[in-house]
Amino acid sequence: MADKSDKVGYGRPPVHSRFKPGQSGNPRGRPKGTLNFTTDLKRILQAPVTLNDGRKTRRVTTQEAALLRLAEKALKGDPRALEKLVSLSATLSTNNAESPSKTMAADDQAILDRYRQLILNETNSPFETDDDGEK
Repeated sequence: MADKSDKVGYGRPPVHSRFKPGQSGNPRGRPKGTLNFTTDLKRILQAPVTLNDGRKTRRVTTQEAALLRLAEKALKGDPRALEKLVSLSATLSTNNAESPSKTMAADDQAILDRYRQLILNETNSPFETDDDGEK
């Protein structure tokens, strides 16, 4: 009669092809020098690119070029780019503990909050009125 270890099926490979005790399934392991995603991303963001700035060309990092493009779109009126730029600057100001934090006046914060809400709601006019003609 066949031994229980001789059964072959799901999760039970043939005895002759099973790993021996103390034998690894990946004996050589991960090759040295293999880069992970974070390392690749840092390397790509630091790669230089050439920008045309008016009549001049200048070399900047890919990261700086992407931020310049985002700022350009925001200034041209793209609401998504503006929201992303504002959120990036807010993240930077909250993460930057070394510099003295400047608190914004309540009135200024209220104006920015209202504008952000208008952009998120994709409202065309900031001066919409109710049915009664009130703001």
